[in-house]
Amino acid sequence: MTTIPGYVAGTWTIDTVHSEVGFSVRHMMVSKVRGRFTKFSGELVTAPDALGSSVHAEIDLASIDTGNEQRDGHLRSIDFFDVENHPLMTYRSTGLRAEGDQYVLDGELTLKGVTRSVPLALEINGFGPDPYGGTRAGFTATAEINRDDFGVSYNAALETGGFILSDKVAIHLEIEAILQK
Repeated sequence: MTTIPGYVAGTWTIDTVHSEVGFSVRHMMVSKVRGRFTKFSGELVTAPDALGSSVHAEIDLASIDTGNEQRDGHLRSIDFFDVENHPLMTYRSTGLRAEGDQYVLDGELTLKGVTRSVPLALEINGFGPDPYGGTRAGFTATAEINRDDFGVSYNAALETGGFILSDKVAIHLEIEAILQK
């Protein structure tokens, strides 16, 4: 593992204005539908030893935005997220490890009352001062989950074979965080 340039230990708050929590899922076996959540929050703690760092985040499932209000309404329903009974999706890290010259953030994702281990491939984009006298950090994280593992199993068969939706969902996070003073 190499040294992280400009690394700063401390407690950070996710800057939701400059961050994105997104996903994509194969639709009709031919294309991908992309979406994002517009309301989320989180705290990162970068430890003096980077491998001791931790993350906790909450995502408001009702804030889903795929660019189609009818589809978003269906995703909020009992068929998918059931936001009336399960308004939040949460992620809590359980460890950070180096894997070659890459990092993996191990953690637990909770969705619809089901908690599963979901490792995130983590890219540390950098640490540095902002124009307001603060300090910022940037991270990119990706993962793939099986939505059936979380009870999000609505689907329908296509006449030509296959299903309307893939079980696999790609998760993509672009996170900018602000060091708390």
